[in-house]
Amino acid sequence: MNFLAHLVLTGPPAAPDYADRLVGQFIADSVPGRQWERFGPGVAAGIRAHRAIDTFTDQHPVVRRSTARLRAAGLGKYAGVAADVFYDHFLAANFPAYSPGAESLAAFTERVYALLAEREAEFPPTVRHFFPYLKTQNWLLSYAEISGIARALHGLSRRARPGSGLDTAGEELARNYVAYQADFEEFWPELVSMSNYQ
Repeated sequence: MNFLAHLVLTGPPAAPDYADRLVGQFIADSVPGRQWERFGPGVAAGIRAHRAIDTFTDQHPVVRRSTARLRAAGLGKYAGVAADVFYDHFLAANFPAYSPGAESLAAFTERVYALLAEREAEFPPTVRHFFPYLKTQNWLLSYAEISGIARALHGLSRRARPGSGLDTAGEELARNYVAYQADFEEFWPELVSMSNYQ
């Protein structure tokens, strides 16, 4: 899953270590190997939860159905990346139905950006580099629109190998929207159950 799903699956904001876990979920992709051990217990728990979610997602048959469709559309090894971003779109587009406490996407993003900004000094350098863009361009809120997803995928394509297909993956989402939405709607409850808001 992409940023939005990981942040939602951090758990209830009232949990005592919520902010730590949120940071862990957010920075996990930039923390190699067992370097999570250098963080406090809450951040480390968030990193481990992020990795467990990624493993479950990558191995799930519904997600594999999405990635097979994306490979057939020319995404190759980047099919998983595109599927993660597509699923964040469906989460964002119907956010109150999926978020704890039926919070609006705008309220969620504002709250999460503020919490993360307080902890920015703890981020690995790569995360410190992109976080200001994520916040000022409001990536998480933009995921609710296909145009926002297309921009996110186009941005990812600049860091991928030429011919990745990510630059045109937004067109694939529009073309087979109903099929990807059905995949997400089948998968999300199972992911929530697995994560148990770890």
